[in-house]
Amino acid sequence: MTTHFKDAALRAIAIERDAIDALNERIDDQFITACEVIMACQGRVVVTGMGKSGHIGKKIAATLASTGTPSFYVHPGEASHGDLGMITGQDVVLAISNSGSTSEVLTILPLIKRMGAPLISMTGNPDSVLAREAAANLDVSVTQEACPLGLAPTSSTTATLVMGDALAVALLDERGFSAEDFAFSHPGGSLGRRLLLRVSDIMHSGDRIPKVAEDTTLNNALLEISLKGLGMTTVVDKTGKMVGIFTDGDLRRTLDHPLDIHATLIQDVMTRNGKTIFEDQLAAEALKLMDELKINALPVINRDGNLTGAINMHDLLKAGVI
Repeated sequence: MTTHFKDAALRAIAIERDAIDALNERIDDQFITACEVIMACQGRVVVTGMGKSGHIGKKIAATLASTGTPSFYVHPGEASHGDLGMITGQDVVLAISNSGSTSEVLTILPLIKRMGAPLISMTGNPDSVLAREAAANLDVSVTQEACPLGLAPTSSTTATLVMGDALAVALLDERGFSAEDFAFSHPGGSLGRRLLLRVSDIMHSGDRIPKVAEDTTLNNALLEISLKGLGMTTVVDKTGKMVGIFTDGDLRRTLDHPLDIHATLIQDVMTRNGKTIFEDQLAAEALKLMDELKINALPVINRDGNLTGAINMHDLLKAGVI
């Protein structure tokens, strides 16, 4: 019995993989036309489809909307009862139907044409009414469904979903959509925090920056580290420019040698040209840098090279970046 479960699952995956592979031949002139029509759109992409195609359509609309192409889903049945008013002539309609002859979609087709909204179709039948009426038809036909009965939409919905992703990514790339643009569509949760939060938003600044002069003795530098609680102190010259850093790791290495902490100057044991991060960089970049260097804190500077703050791993943890 267990083997039967595994064999059936692997067979389904293989069939769906073949359906996806077949899409490589479908990224053709029709696909390019669809992209051009959407890029020229002054409104939004309105996605519609019935049943399983509708479920896939909702996901495609959500992906388009979050990657720089304003989009939403309209149920074709509801469109016949008032929701058609959500569509304007400035929009592009993306209609999904495996057969290309779904009655609820075809019912609203003349009205879409009448208002002048360009139509793009995704069908499994390029000779269908829907495909023929479209400015571009994206072929999502499959040789077989993963369902052994050949009835449940499986590989066909997978192919449609992947084609929708391909369309969204092609448009994203053409628009030059950035990670920061993506963040503005995802302000909530950890993703938004990672993509929107700047170092300046969470760094320690002003009197909270651990900072000592070059001629400070080691024992007084250790007091500054303890007082500010960031596991390090910056070292600045008479003009206030950072010239070095002294961390807990530097202290362990220093104590391997005999010295008088009351007479040793911090400039003699500090790390010169220590790593820093700019205040306008993403907090996620600070995390990446700390992780790569295996350190727990970073001095923060502005684009003029002036020390403006300090940040440590605990700050990133508190802010939800980790």
